[in-house]
Amino acid sequence: MASKTELLMSLRAVRQLRRVRAFYALGFVLWAASTAWTTWQSPGSRQMWASALLLAIFTGLLGMASLWLQRLQTRSTHVAHHAARRTTTAGHAHA
Repeated sequence: MASKTELLMSLRAVRQLRRVRAFYALGFVLWAASTAWTTWQSPGSRQMWASALLLAIFTGLLGMASLWLQRLQTRSTHVAHHAARRTTTAGHAHA
């Protein structure tokens, strides 16, 4: 069973990762638009390649943040499920 401090740290980490994921998603959208615009205006230019590189970086960061968030949420629900388990004895069962 996880201690109360570990649970609070996990909840803080999930909250922080949600904020970071939103920031990375915004960066992804902005750099995707910038890449599309510079590709349309001047294909093959340095600006287009720089924009494509930043798009790839934000895509990777968004993917990693989403993966970490999914793993943290899976682990926290897994711990909570086991913590809620109860057994009843024959002498204490309610009729």
